[in-house]
Amino acid sequence: MSDNIITITDFMDPNLDVYARLTENQLLNRANPKEGMFIAESPKVIERALDAGCEPVSLLMETKHVNGEARGIIERCQNIPVYTASFDLLTKLTGFALTRGTLCAMYRPKPRSVEEVCRDARRVAVLEDVVNPTNVGAIFRSAAALHMDAVLLTPACSNPLYRRAIRVSMGTVFQVPWAYFPKYNVGSDNTFSDASLHDKCDSRDQNCNDRNSSVYKYNIDVLHKLGFKTCAMALTDDSVSIGDPVLHSEERLAIVLGTEGDGLHEQTIDSCDYTVKIPMSHGVDSLNVAAASAVAFWELAK
Repeated sequence: MSDNIITITDFMDPNLDVYARLTENQLLNRANPKEGMFIAESPKVIERALDAGCEPVSLLMETKHVNGEARGIIERCQNIPVYTASFDLLTKLTGFALTRGTLCAMYRPKPRSVEEVCRDARRVAVLEDVVNPTNVGAIFRSAAALHMDAVLLTPACSNPLYRRAIRVSMGTVFQVPWAYFPKYNVGSDNTFSDASLHDKCDSRDQNCNDRNSSVYKYNIDVLHKLGFKTCAMALTDDSVSIGDPVLHSEERLAIVLGTEGDGLHEQTIDSCDYTVKIPMSHGVDSLNVAAASAVAFWELAK
């Protein structure tokens, strides 16, 4: 057995913390983003992360996979540590059943800017405060399958590199370019500074809430400056059908999807060029955001 294949004998080995004891936010490592990590799960997802240039740190897998379906991944990762144990022991260690019995800890890639990922894009998805990682992962999978060129996220969105988001996306978070809108402080004069939106803001202050809401408009303004027409997926009195030919004629279009439950912020809807609805029957007035995204991408990215 190769020297880098390590049979787990001590659950408290600090090298296993990344798999067993660190939270998603600890993996993110906000204090030192350059050392932030994520966990890729299953051979297919790990392969897609490697194809995207992500740097592996270590592998954790069932012993039977060392000379089985994970063999090619081990060879690609060369001499990084490969920790192995039985399926039952790995489940006890991680607290969940491993998908296809393989995990890989990797360093987070360098963040991209909104301008960078939009440079050559015709159709982009914009996620506003989508906090469920399952929904984020599902939206990325639809974006990859249905011809979207990029995904943009507001700062409150769940991180696409959370383990569950990566898994649900089937690794497409490594294939579709994405970026976060910057966090901003909004001054009393409605000027913006690149900082945490709520750092100096009391949510009970109505003036502060008004300034915070203007950030939603600012994000849409950024898209307009980049040459996009914007469509808010929302049901209002003046919503147009998603099949409207005008939408298809737009050379560059940003499809804006809102948070679970509340949907899009009023400022976002007011700032967009179009408000778009998906015609539905049986009295249904809304779809889950991940389901709605698939319909919107299919129709508007044709």
